[in-house]
Amino acid sequence: MSRPEHSHTIAAIATAPGSGGIGVVRVSGPGCRAIAEAVLGQCPPPRTAAYLPFVEEDGSLIDRGIAIYFAAPHSYTGEDVLELQGHGGTALMQLLLARCLALGARQAEPGEFTRRAYLNDKLDLAQAEAVADVISAATAEAARSAVRSLSGEFSNKVHALRDRMVDLRLYVEACLDFPEEDIDFISHGRVAGKLQDIVDELNAVFAKARQGNLLREGIHVVLIGQPNVGKSSLMNRLAGEEVAIVTPIAGTTRDTIRSVIQINGVPLHIVDTAGLRETEDEVERQGIARTWRAAENAHAALLLVDVAHGITENEKTILDQLRPDLPKVWIHNKIDLSQEMPRVLSRDSETHVYLSAKTGEGMDLLRDQLLKIAGWQSSGEGVLMARERHLVALSEVSACLRRASDNLAFPELLAEELRLAQEFLNTITGEFTPDDLLGEIFSRFCIGK
Repeated sequence: MSRPEHSHTIAAIATAPGSGGIGVVRVSGPGCRAIAEAVLGQCPPPRTAAYLPFVEEDGSLIDRGIAIYFAAPHSYTGEDVLELQGHGGTALMQLLLARCLALGARQAEPGEFTRRAYLNDKLDLAQAEAVADVISAATAEAARSAVRSLSGEFSNKVHALRDRMVDLRLYVEACLDFPEEDIDFISHGRVAGKLQDIVDELNAVFAKARQGNLLREGIHVVLIGQPNVGKSSLMNRLAGEEVAIVTPIAGTTRDTIRSVIQINGVPLHIVDTAGLRETEDEVERQGIARTWRAAENAHAALLLVDVAHGITENEKTILDQLRPDLPKVWIHNKIDLSQEMPRVLSRDSETHVYLSAKTGEGMDLLRDQLLKIAGWQSSGEGVLMARERHLVALSEVSACLRRASDNLAFPELLAEELRLAQEFLNTITGEFTPDDLLGEIFSRFCIGK
């Protein structure tokens, strides 16, 4: 990728909104040195922290702080970069930013610093996306996974797959382009073996990427049941705090209540809903309508029943109205009253968990089932932070390789599927390079001799 020329210098407050001990204004572009000289009276030596006054045009003091100048290309964006670190007051940061804008910089667009880093080959596309994932990580496991992707671990896996793909294409293209050399790797099984090795490696990367996507996105779980079966108590027990009002009065919860919890680092978005029943109360009816909408958009449902009466016709009616493909777990609550033991049972391909939301008995069993529903199969080690588009691209690669395997007897079709698979891999890291496969053939195989 050729390095683009950016004529505009951009500036923005790099720290979070609000007051803090330290605030940072970041500037990137060709005007950094001039801005440094105007604001600081000098441009500090590259990559050296200097404690200096930050001044207005008339020489009045804005603040005193640390200034660091990074000369291109040794910076985050690959351009000249100036970082001004001052006291984190909102007004001070705005004054400092306004001073930089008055000196010719323009306000940076959202994500523009990272976009320039990508365009200047400081990060590939997967790493650039990981920057946002590091910032927004909701759990420690998600943060660790995002840092691994930012450091290039995911990209390295993709590059390794691509290199093996190129190596395989060499064999296939050699058969097509140099038939006079009597190269017949395909019929001798060399291609089939290499193709299977790539499929195995792709499956391993895919599995880790799925887990990373789960760490990033989590799943949405809706609590459904009749009034007074303990949905709000279960919500509070899962959240570890009183997020929902609990009373013995039926219909207490009239709207959806949401809470984000984590189990083994996996974020789960729990939605407590209004109890499902016939009612003339207009507010409660609206809450029940929202319950059905929440169920429609959920990834899983916990169907609560009172263990004293179990699954009645009313629960079966509720079940009939849920999406057939929605994963469900029956929660038999209030075992503290029935003196039953916490347990997990499987009946008619359905999972039943017996617990007490009031005492916490059986909650570990439920947490295990929630992880199972989510598809969590890893301790987090080696998980690759991935987005939905990455999973789509890997799915397309997998489909191409399946078709390639089906077309081993047709080299032209085989070659095309391998080419498409490589292009889908390239979309993950943002590398849209021209196909220079013939150069690879001559340099590595010396077929032309």
